Amino acid sequence: MIAVNNLSYFIGDRVLFDNASLHINTRDKIGLIGLNGTGKSTLLRLLNGNYQPGNGTISKSKDCTIGYLDQDLLSYNSGDPILKVTMQAFKQACKLQQQIDETLSKLEANYLESTVKKLTSLQEEFERLDGYSIQAKAEEVLEGMGFKTNDLQTPLSHFSGGWRMRVILARLLLEKPDLLLLDEPTNHLDLPSIKWVEQYLKNYEGAVVVVSHDRRFLDQVAETIVEVSQQKLITYNGNYNHYLEEKSLRSEIQNNAYANQQQKIKQTELFINRFKAKASKARQVQSRIKSLDRMERIEEVTDTVAPVKFRFNFTQRSGRTVCELNNISKSFGQTEIFRNTSVTIERNDKIALIGANGKGKSTLLRIIAGTEKIQGESKLGYNVISSFYAQHQLEALDLEQEILEELKLCGSGKTELELRSLLGCFLFTEDEVFKKIKVLSGGEKSRVALAKTLISEANFLLLDEPTNHLDMQSVQILIQALIQFKGTFIIVSHDRHFINQVANKIWYIEDHQLKSYPGTYQEYEYSQSRQPSSVAAPDSRKAVRPVKPKTPVSKSSSGQDSSKELTQQLTRIEEMIESVESEKLQLEQKLTDPTIYSNAEALHQTSKAFQENEKELSRLNDEWVKIAGKLDILGKN
Repeated sequence: MIAVNNLSYFIGDRVLFDNASLHINTRDKIGLIGLNGTGKSTLLRLLNGNYQPGNGTISKSKDCTIGYLDQDLLSYNSGDPILKVTMQAFKQACKLQQQIDETLSKLEANYLESTVKKLTSLQEEFERLDGYSIQAKAEEVLEGMGFKTNDLQTPLSHFSGGWRMRVILARLLLEKPDLLLLDEPTNHLDLPSIKWVEQYLKNYEGAVVVVSHDRRFLDQVAETIVEVSQQKLITYNGNYNHYLEEKSLRSEIQNNAYANQQQKIKQTELFINRFKAKASKARQVQSRIKSLDRMERIEEVTDTVAPVKFRFNFTQRSGRTVCELNNISKSFGQTEIFRNTSVTIERNDKIALIGANGKGKSTLLRIIAGTEKIQGESKLGYNVISSFYAQHQLEALDLEQEILEELKLCGSGKTELELRSLLGCFLFTEDEVFKKIKVLSGGEKSRVALAKTLISEANFLLLDEPTNHLDMQSVQILIQALIQFKGTFIIVSHDRHFINQVANKIWYIEDHQLKSYPGTYQEYEYSQSRQPSSVAAPDSRKAVRPVKPKTPVSKSSSGQDSSKELTQQLTRIEEMIESVESEKLQLEQKLTDPTIYSNAEALHQTSKAFQENEKELSRLNDEWVKIAGKLDILGKN
């Protein structure tokens, strides 16, 4: 459908692409990844025809249609209702509808047989285009994007930029071009909308190229990953997780080849230096010199995500109770957010607050921070020092200060080297740290505000969408930093990979109440999938070992675990551990067999099975420790 051959593209003296190639076929689902500034958005503009290549060609089939979602569309505005804006996707049907309405008006004024024939012809063509269902289709997509039914007649101009972008995306999806080019489509979507778009794109009949920093989204949608790296387009078959496995394998092979080549170069140079003065070895020396000149040098692979060097440094440990919310209620006009809800936050809680937009997540953070008026009581515990990051924190930045100076004024006591290291984590490198705040974009200001929050002495962090405007590398660095954090935090985020990595408790708002799930996001998702309404039939084609439900612990008639019952539980778990360990040994033997690396599908399935096996073994061992502890307590009583 589209062929990119030997593409070269320059911005001034900077090379973005050098002899890069890519082929996009019908129904391909491609995730385009790479560090910020490597040219992902530029490639989409090249494919769309906005930019022209410096060298090479981009050819496409004659009848190929392209739809392009660009962040610049945030500025698009209209006074029309969002339903009408979305229905513009059906241009021909809308044009016919207008002609039908005009013809009906003429008939009302002057009934003519010729006008009736024209109306009949227009209505037949309108029906052929399925025109009578286009409004229902538009409503379905808009509601999938998070709009309520009573929003559909509201003018587009009444919505913020992020909601306007949802309308543009809805219209684009309904146009159904042969190729969808999507630049960060999840940036302005909440979790339910992200899941809806995932399902839509998975079933989309055309091809999709999507730029995203949302790893989970790429895992669900992409069947091929294309990485922009070293001015090339490197293709990996499979989703993002498979890309990580495959890249690790390729990097290991390349580094081994690099080490072997360096050894060969060293030996050749030693031979040349040793015998270059001997006439009898002159021919051999010259042969080796020519061999070195002709050798295509292998580059050493370097890790682009080194472990973060930043460390949190608060000196004051909070009390056991960090915050208490007692019977809080909050409404905005007729819209009720909370009704007599209570919750306690304890030290070392790592909480992710999830759910659809408009449910009150950001409002809850402001309530805890003490900046939102409520009915009821919200109070911080002993020795709690809080720090709040949200988009409005940008207003607190001193526009006349340089980035580095702004961080120095926080009074964290960190050295300039430490501050520059942290700023490097958030994409401010070298002389960029001396930029004034006033010249930064909105995304850059967000990163400065986030850095200021992280270097505070706070032992309680409130973070509202901290991963916005961060690329995958920076998100991974933030994950590493939060894993190291010894205090308490609440995070509002729609990035499922991010919250699964850092949170040990999930909060969600339902029926105006704040509800809690004690576990990771993956465990929360699993528990939701086990609800009767959403249980799916098992797929026998999958080779991956399924995660087993947790082994129940039986109770005695008094409600307490008896010694006999706990012993039986322990024996069953030990048998399960033995079985899983045996399976792990078999998988390890498969992975040490060199022939498996020639079969990508077998390698992928075996690697996934091994990862699931390790998770199951870890769960069983944790369960064993828990029950053994109960037995020990019973033995002492």
